[in-house]
Amino acid sequence: MPGFELIGIEEKKAISKLFDDGGVLFAHGFNKQRKNFHVREFEEELNLKFKTKYSLPVSNGTSAIKIALKSLGVKPKDEVITQSFNFIATVEAIVDIGAVPIICSVDETLNIDIKDLRKKITKKTKAIIPVHMLGASCNMSEILKISKKNKIPILEDNCEAVGGKYKSKFLGTLGDIGVMSFDFAKIITTGEGGAILTNKKNLYTFCKEYHDHGHQNNPKFPRGNDTSKIAGFNFRITELQGVIGKVQLKKLNFILSENKKRYEVLNKNLSDFFKIRKIEKNSTQNYETFIIIEDDSKIRKKILNILSKNDFGTRNLPDAIKWHCAYFWKRAVGKKGVKNSLSTNKLLKTCIAIPIWLSKDLKDYQKLSDLISNLKKY
Repeated sequence: MPGFELIGIEEKKAISKLFDDGGVLFAHGFNKQRKNFHVREFEEELNLKFKTKYSLPVSNGTSAIKIALKSLGVKPKDEVITQSFNFIATVEAIVDIGAVPIICSVDETLNIDIKDLRKKITKKTKAIIPVHMLGASCNMSEILKISKKNKIPILEDNCEAVGGKYKSKFLGTLGDIGVMSFDFAKIITTGEGGAILTNKKNLYTFCKEYHDHGHQNNPKFPRGNDTSKIAGFNFRITELQGVIGKVQLKKLNFILSENKKRYEVLNKNLSDFFKIRKIEKNSTQNYETFIIIEDDSKIRKKILNILSKNDFGTRNLPDAIKWHCAYFWKRAVGKKGVKNSLSTNKLLKTCIAIPIWLSKDLKDYQKLSDLISNLKKY
C-alpha cells in the first residue's frame, strides 16, 4: 500500500504544531523563530531506522539519483549500467549529467539480469544502478561481487522497495550509496521527496553540499557568509516535508505488516495456478505488489477485467508500461538501448501487477484470489 492511504490526523497535528512553533518552513536558520529543525530530525530518524551512518532528504527520488551519481564522480560520456524494467527517472538522471545509460535485460525476478550485466561492463563503466522494482530485491550478492572485482561503485535505486531487505540489511544500504523516493505513490510519502543513504562520509559530504548550492554550513560563519568548495544546485526539501516524513516513517512497520498479510492471501491462493514473479533468496519484500506472469492473452484480459470491476486496478504492469520499460525510451537510451530491452518488453507484456491496498481488507483479497484462480480451476 502507498503511504497516502494512511495520511490522516497524525500528519495534520504535526503540521499544525509546526505552525504553532513558529511556522518556519525553511530547513536552515531562523533559529529565534523556531523550536525544531524537522528535516535534520528526519535525517536522524532515517539513520536509526535503516541503520546507516548518513542520510540526506532531498526534493525527490530522481534528484537523489542525480546527486548520488555526481558524488561517485560520474562525468559526461561515462557509462552507467542499469536495467530495462525501471521508471524512466533513473535513465533521466544518467542522461542529465551527460553520462551514457547502458541498458541490461531483466530475468524472472523482473530485476537486472546478472549474466547480461557482466556482458555490459567496459572500461567506460563508472557506476552500476540495480533497481529494486515493485518491492523486491535484486541479486545483491552477485552485484556486489561484480562491483568488487571490477572496482565499479554501486548506486542502489530503492525508490520502489523502501523497507525491503536483503540478507537482513535494508535495501538501499548494501551498495556504496542508495536512494529512496517518498512521492505520493510510494510506501511512505512526503508528497514529493526522496533520500540518499550511505555509510561513506566523503559521499555524504558531497551530496549535502551539492544539494544546497554548495553550502558547507560552516559553523564559523553565518549562512549568508558561508563557505563553499563546489558548485551545487537546489534539491532541498522543506520543513513541511520533514514533519510529514517523520510521521510516515513511524507508520512503516505497520504498512509492511499489513502489506504482507494481503500479499500472502494472493500467494497462497494463486501460486498453484499461475506463474508468479520469482523472488531472490535471502530477501524480504516490502510486499507492495503481487505479480502474475501469464502467457495466455485471453486469461490476462479476464484478470484485468476482474481487477477493474473490483476496483483494484494494476500497478505499472500493464497500465504504465511505457514509463517503466526502456523499450519505449528511444529518446533517452537510443536504438541500442531499445534493442537491449526487447526481451524485457516481451516478458513484461505477460505480467500483471496487482497492487496491495490498505483500503482493501483480507476478505477483499480472498474474494479477488478466488475470482482469479477460478480462471484456471475449470
